[in-house]
Amino acid sequence: MSTRTLRAGGLSVRYAPRALVSVAGLLVLALAAAVVLIGSGDLPVAPGDVVSTLLGGGTEIQKIAVMDLRLPRVLVGVFVGAALGIGGAVFQSLSRNPLGSPDVIGFGQGSTVGALAVIVLFQGSAAAAAGGAVVGGLVTGTVIYLLAWKRGVNGYRLVLVGIGAAAMLTAVIHYLLTKAQLVDATRAVVWMTGSLDGRDMEQFWPLFTVSCVLLPLILGHGRALRMLEMGDDAAYALGVKVERTRIVLLGAAVLLVAVATAAAGPIVFVSLSAPQLARRLTRSPGPNLAASALMGTALLLVADWCATNAFGERQLPVGVVTGVLGGCYLLWLLVSERKAGRI
Repeated sequence: MSTRTLRAGGLSVRYAPRALVSVAGLLVLALAAAVVLIGSGDLPVAPGDVVSTLLGGGTEIQKIAVMDLRLPRVLVGVFVGAALGIGGAVFQSLSRNPLGSPDVIGFGQGSTVGALAVIVLFQGSAAAAAGGAVVGGLVTGTVIYLLAWKRGVNGYRLVLVGIGAAAMLTAVIHYLLTKAQLVDATRAVVWMTGSLDGRDMEQFWPLFTVSCVLLPLILGHGRALRMLEMGDDAAYALGVKVERTRIVLLGAAVLLVAVATAAAGPIVFVSLSAPQLARRLTRSPGPNLAASALMGTALLLVADWCATNAFGERQLPVGVVTGVLGGCYLLWLLVSERKAGRI
């Protein structure tokens, strides 16, 4: 990977041109997908009119369609995609394993158990279910971390413990569904699919607030995370406070993914595929946090457009589309890793 140095006065910044161009391209793709998605629906709005309406123009009907009905849904999608992408990048970097994704090692299942417990056992509201998802994700993250601890947290051990926890939590999910009344079971299944349908500013503001705190925190630890990818001993020798940094990053990533799951349900495979696709696009070592966040946003928005427009009048939850695409990607990843001799 070629790098260049930009000097201004007494400051110098190293950067990789390909990575910089890739991040800019992903940003343009995410913005374009957002504009197209806002303009899609029963009342189509041309991309130019969408931009005009967002800037204060447009007709009254366009303002209602764009600003009131569609913009909140797309904003939720933007931050959910970014949260899943950057959360997946943190987990994969800390575990040094491309399968170290929240929806593979149990964190997504923990959030689902928390939400289902509120829905099935207490007939809680949508807001209560979202709170249950956050609590479930945090409790699961804490338990997995403690079970994986043995003079520190080894990435391989973290993945193994997480996969075991995911299997157990999946069994709990099935048990809760068998105990639910028909109405509650229907609500639970709809939530479990993962969807942006009906999302509004009530889901956006908590997600936005948490993201504004945690995203800068994680990005600020980007250099330390890159050091941790080289191993604990190397990171320690380079001045990184290994265990404290790992706890901060894991806690922030778990909370970020849990809040994203609370906002839109467990949308699978975005956190698995976004970091790997970002790394292949930038060809840059390290966690590629900004690229992973933008890739997660672009993937989720494009998948949501496909879910709502590619199947005629039958609209699908976005979790169905990401599940199909992510399953294909997972098979490809396993074959690639096996050919490379890593599994």
